[in-house]
Amino acid sequence: MRLSRSFLPTLRETPSEAQIASHRLMLRAGLIRQTASGIYAWLPAGLRVLRHIGQIVREEQDAIGGQEVLMPTLQPAELWKRSGRYDAYGPEMLRIRDRHERDLLYGPTNEEMITDLFGQSIRSYKELPQVLYHIQWKFRDEVRPRFGVMRGREFLMKDAYSFDISYEAAVDTYRRMMLAYLRTFQRLGVRAVPMVADTGPIGGDLSHEFLILAPTGESGVFYDGELETLDWLSDPVDISDSASLDKFFSNLTSYYAATDEKHEEGAWSQVPESRRREGRGIEVGHIFYFGTKYTRAMDITVAGPDSTPVCPEMGSYGIGVSRLVGAIIEACHDEAGIIWPDSVAPFKAVIINLKTGDATCDAFCEQLYAAAPEQFLYDDRTDRAGAKFADADLMGHPWQLIVGPRGAKEGKVELKRRATGERFELSVDEALAKVLDR
Repeated sequence: MRLSRSFLPTLRETPSEAQIASHRLMLRAGLIRQTASGIYAWLPAGLRVLRHIGQIVREEQDAIGGQEVLMPTLQPAELWKRSGRYDAYGPEMLRIRDRHERDLLYGPTNEEMITDLFGQSIRSYKELPQVLYHIQWKFRDEVRPRFGVMRGREFLMKDAYSFDISYEAAVDTYRRMMLAYLRTFQRLGVRAVPMVADTGPIGGDLSHEFLILAPTGESGVFYDGELETLDWLSDPVDISDSASLDKFFSNLTSYYAATDEKHEEGAWSQVPESRRREGRGIEVGHIFYFGTKYTRAMDITVAGPDSTPVCPEMGSYGIGVSRLVGAIIEACHDEAGIIWPDSVAPFKAVIINLKTGDATCDAFCEQLYAAAPEQFLYDDRTDRAGAKFADADLMGHPWQLIVGPRGAKEGKVELKRRATGERFELSVDEALAKVLDR
């Protein structure tokens, strides 16, 4: 993408409504624009980040046997009345009535709909387990939307739902999902700590939140300091083996970590005082096991091994895809702007032409750009070099390919690593090999 022709409207000044770093930087870097309270339009660069996060989430869901579906945003109220949640959910649910006086709602979550879809198709325990997921927009009518996409009303979410024939099988699925989440966040370049959490309106008796530790987080957290450096994925885990999953889960949960709603002073006192940590966290994922709560309420059964009708055991598993954009920025920024992890950055690199209009510089930049036009942003504007550098740092591209008259004549490019500030003078081939990892 050529910056002179792109829709990347950066801002020099910080908008007055932005209270935290991620909101400020998302507006200034041209990722989003607000259209209504708590509702945002995603501009080209922001949409690229959303898609990169979504793709990593998909790959890790697929790796544990998840199957992608796409459910509608509008749901018939009758489904929620069958489960008993229509009146219980509260004013966060946006209720709608169509021209035929039928009650609908803009889905805040999809337990009821997926349970109904499952019940229409699956008849026997032989067809289990099933893990179905989608990445879809949700709406919750927050009383006080704030902090940009961190606490918006409309948000993009991955929600998955599992169906198993027994408690033991459901717990295995829960543990596979926990492993998938840890792999997902590792690939996204952030450290999200799993913590025992409250189940909230979804219900259930087994629940973990995944939180990125940050002072701007809304959740109070208590955790063992060992979790700050522990490599949860250092040992291979066989997802088809219950014993391997049990060992992984036992090792992970042997360290104290809980949100303030589930904090237990007795257990906390057993953590060595030097390792006790208290702080704030940003919730980016939440997994639940809730057994037969929905299948029983909605009268969904399958034939068990002895042909007796059995209500399948369920779990649900959410990742806030749009919230993750803000959370990653909260964890990865400095005074100059965003510092994107390579895996989610809208572009792998920006090419900065220090003398647009100079034939040698222009030709050199075109050579670089032609190597990966879908992955590079080419700053071909006639602006001053200082403005180009400031925008490059603000937008957070992992690499900056800097081309000036002297370097272009010598066939050299200055390569800057955004995260560390390291600089290298390299040939075209050397620079491209480093940026494109080839």
